[in-house]
Amino acid sequence: MTEHFTPPYPQPPRTRRGLVKRFFRGWHSWIHVLFEKSYTMKLGEIRMPGQTMYIANELPLVDKILRGGTAYPKHRELVRNLSPLIGNSVFSANGADWESQRAMVNPAFAHTALGRSMPLMVAAADDLLARLKAADRSRAVDIDPMMTHVAADIIFRTLFSEALDEYRSNIIHTAFGRFQRLAHSASMLRLYGVPAGWFERAALKPAKAIHDVFRPIVEARYRGFHERGEAPHKDILQSLIEAKHPETGEHFTLQQVMDQVSTVFLAGHETSASTMTWALYMLAECAHIQDAARAEVTALAGDAPLDAAMLKDMGAVRNIFRETLRLYPPVAFFPREVTCPMPMRDKQLEEGAMLVVAPWLTQRNKENWSCPHSFDPDRFEDPANADMVKQAWFPFGRGPRVCVGAGFAQQEVMTVIASVIRRYRLSVPPGFKPEPISRLTIRPRTGMKLMFEAVV
Repeated sequence: MTEHFTPPYPQPPRTRRGLVKRFFRGWHSWIHVLFEKSYTMKLGEIRMPGQTMYIANELPLVDKILRGGTAYPKHRELVRNLSPLIGNSVFSANGADWESQRAMVNPAFAHTALGRSMPLMVAAADDLLARLKAADRSRAVDIDPMMTHVAADIIFRTLFSEALDEYRSNIIHTAFGRFQRLAHSASMLRLYGVPAGWFERAALKPAKAIHDVFRPIVEARYRGFHERGEAPHKDILQSLIEAKHPETGEHFTLQQVMDQVSTVFLAGHETSASTMTWALYMLAECAHIQDAARAEVTALAGDAPLDAAMLKDMGAVRNIFRETLRLYPPVAFFPREVTCPMPMRDKQLEEGAMLVVAPWLTQRNKENWSCPHSFDPDRFEDPANADMVKQAWFPFGRGPRVCVGAGFAQQEVMTVIASVIRRYRLSVPPGFKPEPISRLTIRPRTGMKLMFEAVV
């Protein structure tokens, strides 16, 4: 039997900890508050001073909640947490408001069509390779900001029809890291019934820094269209500017366009950057998987520019993408709100409670997957896992609120992985071991340092 690599994850205590100990374990990261039983429980219950939380891990419950749509709206805590960044947008809205917003933004996602977006992804990946070539590769390279840059660059080109330079990318990477820390701390305090005003106010500054990167573009394009009828590009931004309410026929206001752009930008780069970072790390730890994937890319593409047809045949690279999302789903928890008292399994859920579906738990549950904490991309080729692939793998959600950018994300991550391993052999510097932390997304706590050796 092949011995598979087990990448790092927080080692949970075997029993429940007291509230104070749980608080300090979770101050930096949601996944650090979990205990061993969390991975196999059917429906867990956590009572905190500021919030009662139920965690659904049983597959039928997971499916019921995710497919429930408006019956299980996004929890107000999530909405409050993200509000400084994305306002009232299609990600955070609920009910009829969400339905009308979704109808207005749907046409914009035509610009993420794989054939149309592939050249943008290849161009961004080529710029990443140029940055890697220019880096000092005699020492370890921190790829965490680099993956933020390439993922943000791809969505920037798709949103705005222009590339993202390193200066603005560094602003985004630094500001979003700070926003995550502050928003996480504010959320932790609220769950414990403690005032979080200082952290909430402090989070406004990095949110503004991110907005300031693309606000000038949005304002100029918005005014150009509404004042002079200008439409210089056919991209996501232009579609959002021209979108009309399905009933009133009204356009989005400038602030509403900013909220939607912020959502597309956040969802379109941060989650993919997380996936790219963890995928390259695990390939660096697993030379045999990396070599097999490189051989596949070379056989299908040689030195030619990557295209969608090539990616379609890259089964090994695709499975690396899927296995990375199983182990490190960028969004580890999906919080929903209990809108009225209801029974669920052996519990009576109260109105206003938080009902959580957790890809991090369900996708690492030993009842769903063998060796659940190990990196094994080949598991997606095993017919014995076919049911679990459908039921216990949902990094993009499921049901009416499934992520519409799933195909886009798969293509961009595969493009970046294939581009990098075709040119470089990755390894981990001696003594380095990343620590995953879960705030809004799962990222390495102190960066991701890898060695890059040019493939001759």
